[in-house]
Amino acid sequence: MTTLVLAEHDNASVKGGTLNTITAATQCGGEVHVLIAGWNCGPAVEAVCRVAGVSKVIVVDAPHFADGLAENVAEQVIALAGNYSHILAPATAYGKNIAPRVAARLDVGQISEITRVDAYDTFERPIYAGNAVATVQSTDPIKVITVRATGFDAAAVGGNAAVETIAAVADSGKSVFISRELAKSDRPELTAAKVVVSGGRGMGSSESFNVLAPLADKLGAAMGASRAAVDAGYAPNNWQVGQTGKIVAPSLYIAVGISGAIQHLAGMKDSKVIVAINKDPEAPIFSVADYGIVGDLFELVPQLVAQLE
Repeated sequence: MTTLVLAEHDNASVKGGTLNTITAATQCGGEVHVLIAGWNCGPAVEAVCRVAGVSKVIVVDAPHFADGLAENVAEQVIALAGNYSHILAPATAYGKNIAPRVAARLDVGQISEITRVDAYDTFERPIYAGNAVATVQSTDPIKVITVRATGFDAAAVGGNAAVETIAAVADSGKSVFISRELAKSDRPELTAAKVVVSGGRGMGSSESFNVLAPLADKLGAAMGASRAAVDAGYAPNNWQVGQTGKIVAPSLYIAVGISGAIQHLAGMKDSKVIVAINKDPEAPIFSVADYGIVGDLFELVPQLVAQLE
């Protein structure tokens, strides 16, 4: 019984969710192999080789893997699938784009966003926006799984995995990479940040989000937003936290002007410490908050920044 982990990377480094996925893979039993399909991806390979729990890194280095096109990566995974009992990918846009293609081609049922491994064939995953947890047992010969990163600790450094370079499958020709627009920020990446400061509909406008910037600066935090704030145009899409946005579990989550709709709670309720600031004492966010302040955010946030001085 051997597990294959699909690494998400940019050829130069490995994305954080891959480390959490490796932890889940070690709990499935047997050896853990990691597939890196890329182009000039030596630095990413070196990084994975040092991860504890990985026994082998399988490298496919070819130009048509340079940009991680799902059609090509899925074909490479399918070519290797017969050697594995489990195929795991992080539950990110990257993993969610590839895993369903692999499952469909293998004619097996995909298990999505697991948060716990109970046994080699039994897994737990949230349902109903995180209000219930389903225990799923799979009888498929190959189990195709996506892993919610917040459910597992990141694998530690301390390994010395072997490297095997294999031949690449041919370019499928089904898609072509055109361009990529990356949001640039001096702040930490939202899903990897240890502190997140989020604003909601209560902010009132995009200009009002500037009130949160000094607080985020003081704490070295990433900025987030509720879907209501994003839909209203107050914050960019890549800030959205929630069931239809990004799932985060930082050490500290500060929710400002966020009422706490169930979809938002699903994306942040696993945070270690939750602080809520809202003028409505009945706001649902207070039901999950460790600390709550009822009052005007435009007065309280500057006061909080002043205390941090």
